[in-house]
Amino acid sequence: MFNLSPQELIVVGLIAVLLFGNKLPSVMRSLGKGMMEFQKGMKGMKSEFDAAMREEAKPSPRVAQLPHDYDEPTAPKFEPPTREPQPVSNEQAPSA
Repeated sequence: MFNLSPQELIVVGLIAVLLFGNKLPSVMRSLGKGMMEFQKGMKGMKSEFDAAMREEAKPSPRVAQLPHDYDEPTAPKFEPPTREPQPVSNEQAPSA
């Protein structure tokens, strides 16, 4: 499991018995239930992910999209000035 030798496992077991004593079976049972719930959740997430990937991989029902199906990007159009530019006098110029 964690690449532990038998002697190390015995030491870990003895420490667990000393810490939890007669509550050890209930602690291990709740640990097992928690692991099972975690595995169920992971399986559910995996199945949802797989379903989403299958849905994404499906070809679209339409054979081809026509050019009018796309939204054209909009950009401001250039409009030429309606009058000649006025020279700026020193009185009207903003001071820096």
